[in-house]
Amino acid sequence: MAQIKSRKHNRNAQLVALAASLPLMAHAANTQDVTQLPTITVKSDAENKYKADKLSSPKYTQPLVDTPQTVSVIKKELLKEQGATSLVEALRNTPGITLQLGENGNTSAGDAFQMRGFSTQTSTYVDGIRDLGAVTRDVFNLEQIEVVKGPSGAEAGRGSASGYINLATKLPQTENSQEVSATYNTAEHARLTADMNQVINSGTAFRLNAMGQDGGVEGRDYLENNSWAIAPSIAFGLDTDTRLYLYSQHIRQRNIPDGGIPTVGMKGFYNADSALSSAPKVNRENYYGHVDDHEDVDADMFTAKIESDLAENVKLTNITRLGKTHMQRVLTGINTLSTNSSTNPNDWTVSRSRQGVDQENKILANQTTLNLNLKTGAIEHDVVAGLEFLKEQQYNKTMATQMPGQTPVTPTAASLYNPDRNQVLPSLVYTGGYTNGETDTAAAYLFDTLKFSDRFQLNGGVRVDYYDTEYDALTLPSGSGSLVPANFGAHDTLVSWKVGGLFKPTTFSSVYASYAKSLTPPGSANFTLSETGANSSAAEPQETHHYEIGTKWDLLEGKLALNAAAYRTENENQFTIDSITQLSVQEGKKRVDGVELSAVGQITDVWNVSAGVAHMKVKQLNQQTATATTVAERWSPEWTASLWSTYDVAGFKLGLGARYVDDQKRVITDSTAAANMPSIPGYVVFDAMAGYTLNKNASVNLNVYNLADKEYISTLNNGGGRVVLGQPRSAALTFNYKF
Repeated sequence: MAQIKSRKHNRNAQLVALAASLPLMAHAANTQDVTQLPTITVKSDAENKYKADKLSSPKYTQPLVDTPQTVSVIKKELLKEQGATSLVEALRNTPGITLQLGENGNTSAGDAFQMRGFSTQTSTYVDGIRDLGAVTRDVFNLEQIEVVKGPSGAEAGRGSASGYINLATKLPQTENSQEVSATYNTAEHARLTADMNQVINSGTAFRLNAMGQDGGVEGRDYLENNSWAIAPSIAFGLDTDTRLYLYSQHIRQRNIPDGGIPTVGMKGFYNADSALSSAPKVNRENYYGHVDDHEDVDADMFTAKIESDLAENVKLTNITRLGKTHMQRVLTGINTLSTNSSTNPNDWTVSRSRQGVDQENKILANQTTLNLNLKTGAIEHDVVAGLEFLKEQQYNKTMATQMPGQTPVTPTAASLYNPDRNQVLPSLVYTGGYTNGETDTAAAYLFDTLKFSDRFQLNGGVRVDYYDTEYDALTLPSGSGSLVPANFGAHDTLVSWKVGGLFKPTTFSSVYASYAKSLTPPGSANFTLSETGANSSAAEPQETHHYEIGTKWDLLEGKLALNAAAYRTENENQFTIDSITQLSVQEGKKRVDGVELSAVGQITDVWNVSAGVAHMKVKQLNQQTATATTVAERWSPEWTASLWSTYDVAGFKLGLGARYVDDQKRVITDSTAAANMPSIPGYVVFDAMAGYTLNKNASVNLNVYNLADKEYISTLNNGGGRVVLGQPRSAALTFNYKF
């Protein structure tokens, strides 16, 4: 029986057992013939470096093997072995996720990725609270990363149709521990992290996680990733029925961003000019930006969390969050190629644009969750009930190379093969324009897992959200000489729900079927409303329906988790153009059919594996523009796979990894016109590591990335004119010390 156990109850039970055993112990001491009992060795779940048994959220009451949904958990031990430092690098361990770059005037800021064919950029959470802001997230303060796949409306409210990513924060523990790690790689990039947990008394502990890094980017000239972060936390009452956690996180990033390189000469490149169409590739290290390009991010987050065991089977969790993220970025993008009527490649150029982002995100959140374990007759219930209140805001200041009414300034073009970052380019100025969006949300949710026997379970949940979005702006329409005000509002009540049935062939396995429905209202992604289109204040919420069947098996005494699932996701109420009236209507639909397999855990005590493979088909139904029918979805490869495996022997650790991503379409219409870079070619990348434990305190790891030095495209912009290439062959050396 799954119960919420009181620490007080456990201590009393232990004292009673000890008192009852005293006479027996005294008798045994006086007995001549003593019976020697066999030694029982208990292994902690913490010894399994890759496999997690449960999620950190109180909304999920059952072990992962009994959760009727596809969930991937990436633990900090796996990330440490791989030398992964960012969320994007960490997510390589689960298939079905790809990166996004955006368009020249809208280069994605911070973490931008798709999951199962849908954008998931704004569906990142920290300890169950939505995390907003244009920030590249670091893993230095994470216990584990939880990737929940499928519509997330019932758990998280309005958001992505494909699921969400929850980052579980490191919090104080009841045992002292200190660890520092220092890394240096072939890009002359240095990184230092520290994780210090200190017990102050029996119920109080303090923990400090810190990170600092400085240096270049593999395969790129002039780019830099410089940042530091600190995350202090303190916990009270760790050995009592009520625990209080106070923690914060403060990140400062001072980077030089990457506008990419031209796609000229790459497989699939096309240009109407025959000379350019057959031109060679540029040097991958070429930098087409400007000496003044920069990306400055300040992110601060304050959290208070209370856990209270109100009774043996009743637990209350309350979390309050105040967060603010500010990003100020100046980036030089690249656009159109030109030979300038010359046959000499030294005279060829690529036009450039100056882009500016000044964005501030704020969030104030309070979430209360009550867990109850009870029985009604022969049926056991794990009930979750909760309330959530959110205030989220995004404010953008408009930046351009000229003020409203002034003649646009054309930046100097860059030499295609020999760009100069010191060329004079127009500076960006604040035009007085802005966009300001705010959403207030009040939500209530209820979940229940009904256990009819040891074999059968029924899981269901519902969430009701009332949201109110207000949007105002001063914008400069194309060709206009003055700023134009805009003011829109939208509010509605959303009901999202899910249900799942589960059969357990054995104690450590399950077979399940589930359904989920989520609603995504206009303005969810960026707090932006408009008069027409997908963000129209009068638009209906998009509906997502998800059907999934699967099976989960914990084998080898629970050390290895094998999962398999097949699903269909349908997203309705997308905007399309009516072929007869040529009016915009909400009759478009996207359908994703997929299968996902995974194996995570220990094959033996010294052999660990994390592997996954996913296949999906993404189709656009009734979706067209004024000139063409959309038949596919961008950046949605049919096949993706990941593998990481390590073997320990005599203090040595050897690891091998592989990542596969199938072709990704850029051109997604039925048009037969020639197009530049219609797709991203598929690729396989191999990584390796070798580690050695010097003694009980010290160890060293060598990671080698992209062993075969495969040149591959990591991200391609929507227009097909520029790319960011994947990491070339490189290496990093890490020294770890515990004390």
